[in-house]
Amino acid sequence: MTARDPEPALLPAPRAGVAVGNARLEGNWTCLETFAGAVAHPGELADNGNWLPAPVPGTVASALRAAGRWDDTAPPPLHQHDYWYRLRFAGSGRRLLRFNGLATLAEVWLNGVMVLTTHHMFAAHQVQVDLAGAENTLYLCFRALHPWLRTQRGPVRWKPRMIVPPTLRAVRTTLLGHMPGWCPPVHAVGPWRDIELLDPEGPDITHGVRAELAGHLDGRDGVVSLQLHFPGPAPAIGEVCAVGPDHRAWHGELRRVDTHTLAGALRVPDARQWWPHTHGDPALYRIQATVIGHAIDCGQTGFRTITEDRDGEPGSFALRVNGERVFCRGACVSSHDLPGLADSDEAVAQWLQLARDAGANMVRVSGVTCYPGEAFYRQCDALGLMVWQDFMFANFDYGSDTSASPALMHDAAREVAQWLASTRAHASLAVLCGGSESEQQAAMMGAPRSAWRQPLFDTLIPGLVAEHRPDVIYVRNSPSEGAWPFQPDTGVTHYYGVGAYQRPLADARLANVRFAAECLAFANVPCARTLAEAGLAQPLHDPRWKARVPRDAGAAWDFEDIRDFYLRALYEVDPPRLRYEQPARYLTLSRAVVAEIMTEVFSEWRRAGSTCAGGLVWQLQDLLPGAGWGIVDAKARPKSAWHALRQVWQPLQVLMTDEGLNGLHVHLINETGRARTVALTLRCLRDGAAVAAQGTLTLTLAPREVRRLAAADLLEHFFDFTYAYRFGPPAHDVVLATLHDVETAADGSTALLSQAAYLPDRRAAALHPPGLRGAVECVEGEWWLTVSTERFARWVHIEDHAFRPAQDWFHLGPGESRRIRLMHETPAPGAAGAIPSGEISALNADRPVPYDA
Repeated sequence: MTARDPEPALLPAPRAGVAVGNARLEGNWTCLETFAGAVAHPGELADNGNWLPAPVPGTVASALRAAGRWDDTAPPPLHQHDYWYRLRFAGSGRRLLRFNGLATLAEVWLNGVMVLTTHHMFAAHQVQVDLAGAENTLYLCFRALHPWLRTQRGPVRWKPRMIVPPTLRAVRTTLLGHMPGWCPPVHAVGPWRDIELLDPEGPDITHGVRAELAGHLDGRDGVVSLQLHFPGPAPAIGEVCAVGPDHRAWHGELRRVDTHTLAGALRVPDARQWWPHTHGDPALYRIQATVIGHAIDCGQTGFRTITEDRDGEPGSFALRVNGERVFCRGACVSSHDLPGLADSDEAVAQWLQLARDAGANMVRVSGVTCYPGEAFYRQCDALGLMVWQDFMFANFDYGSDTSASPALMHDAAREVAQWLASTRAHASLAVLCGGSESEQQAAMMGAPRSAWRQPLFDTLIPGLVAEHRPDVIYVRNSPSEGAWPFQPDTGVTHYYGVGAYQRPLADARLANVRFAAECLAFANVPCARTLAEAGLAQPLHDPRWKARVPRDAGAAWDFEDIRDFYLRALYEVDPPRLRYEQPARYLTLSRAVVAEIMTEVFSEWRRAGSTCAGGLVWQLQDLLPGAGWGIVDAKARPKSAWHALRQVWQPLQVLMTDEGLNGLHVHLINETGRARTVALTLRCLRDGAAVAAQGTLTLTLAPREVRRLAAADLLEHFFDFTYAYRFGPPAHDVVLATLHDVETAADGSTALLSQAAYLPDRRAAALHPPGLRGAVECVEGEWWLTVSTERFARWVHIEDHAFRPAQDWFHLGPGESRRIRLMHETPAPGAAGAIPSGEISALNADRPVPYDA
């Protein structure tokens, strides 16, 4: 049989939910490469020294990496060969073999007999087998995908340009590795998820148990629903227990509902709600079951409501969490482990922690990537990060009629239903999206309007979502709605007006963006340390440099060209000349201009009165060191964009917008659940130092309040904040808004909550040198750098040879100082004896200022 055929009765349907009783088939797995089609049967395999140790779950790439045979810069084309995995193990009697993910054209052979074939990477498969006794031999064969794809033909209404080969539509596999221009050609091949050996008659009742857990709010109460699926007969009764954040416990009863399933529910009175971390506490309840004296840890769940807010206005789209409207911000994730597709807390935690530390409250898993594992959603739950989850359908024509492609629809239904059942516990799941850019591709490739919509996204997937996850929002495609599917002022869009389409910054308002599920893609330059480690210290016309710069398929430009456009437009420099005459200056300005664009656009979108309810940057992390799309580089070091976004994504925030003849508007945001009393100071600086005008105001922001103030209201006389009236020469060159907490610390200081700067003249050469200074001290084993300045310092940057600053790429007012922790990287060989040594620079500084301990 194949995964495209209905399962015969002798193959029990895989149980839903997450494995909570360990049944992983472990042992000394090995793998072998053979020519495509050269070996038809495992009996033809040579038992020689060419077999490599192979991690399972894992991929061929992870096996090659462990053996020292993998080069990230030149990955081998894995889809050209067959790969065999082998495991010898003992066991007898009737068993169930469960395969939770085989990528992609796979055959399973047990003791010389083929027991399964599949063409589906994302579905779980289960087969009933009889074991031979003392030694069983299991072979997995992953057939070469590219030769097979060359045999696939079929009518399509359009072929996307970005995916190579376009025949990938014929198989259910990840598009990672098949998108030249931004994703390295790393092919997913191998048993990338767990393999389990289940004993339905075994003495251990917890062996192979799967938990299907869900939590929802019923008024003020939380309701936990739990199903436990057993490979063998289920006990007659059990108990479920929920333990809250305050360690209180609630209990309920489990009863057998069919041969293999226990089910039950419990109620938690006045349950604490799960919130995105920007708006509250992501409270979680640990769920445990007790069955015949055995304790089973079933994971965690949370209670929240997520609803769609159309606000009574055509075209609007926003999210409400627990009834509160939330501005969603964050980034799209590609892969935390492209070669290995690892599913572990260690593999995902640092990346998601970086997203949270930047102030993100949402991450998006795009349909051109791959479903993450359970660890990803578990971490998002704990960190208070909402998840926008695309199903893995992108760009292709999936058919105009479900009956026209029954095999594809069968595969899709199985994939979506399994995924939904296995992720019901996760409070972080906020939006489920049919797929990515399928409607956009149809429209842009010239297909008629009648072909833009597809029943896969209009009928099949939403029906399954309504059945399994009625607590989340469903969006049929990203982007969608509007006269064009990608129209920014209607529904969900991918906004690249500021960016790839080279629109002025004012377009962020002019486009009337509602919700940008993708936006602001730039070739973001990493720090000097990452570039040096990758041998990319100079931004010259080096093929290695350009190979890491993302580009759209078929475009005559890349995203470095886009960044250079804004360098010229905003900073009034000549990028090509600057690159070859002053390469260090070129890199500094390149980092700064992206920080400036991110700040400006999100200030616009978060301001009072904005039509925008969310923006997700493309993307969170780079897949290789270089000037990639990521706001974090491949070494997990934040880039300038990350630091700028961190300052503009805060829950308690001051922003400024240029309103032309209406002057400057100051926007104060309090997303937290409690009132905050703050002190606002507005200073207009001449020559970056002298105060030309100043206003102060102490006020209380209500919970969830966004307030707009006219800067003119803070002064007693006319002042041309934005230099719009131009009565004589400008009286100032910087406007600096600071927001302080009114509560005084023990040393008499008040905490700086947020700061925003406005420059009437953006040119790189517009400001006087700041007069930077730096001093380093060690306090109780921790290193601290104090940066101070005489005049306004624009985009202060710290570069250290061994340490990473906790804050970077910020503005500093005249006479101010900032104390910044210098952190060791982890892991850092020899870090224990390292001492700080580096440079402080600013956009308006003549040269970097060195510092050391």
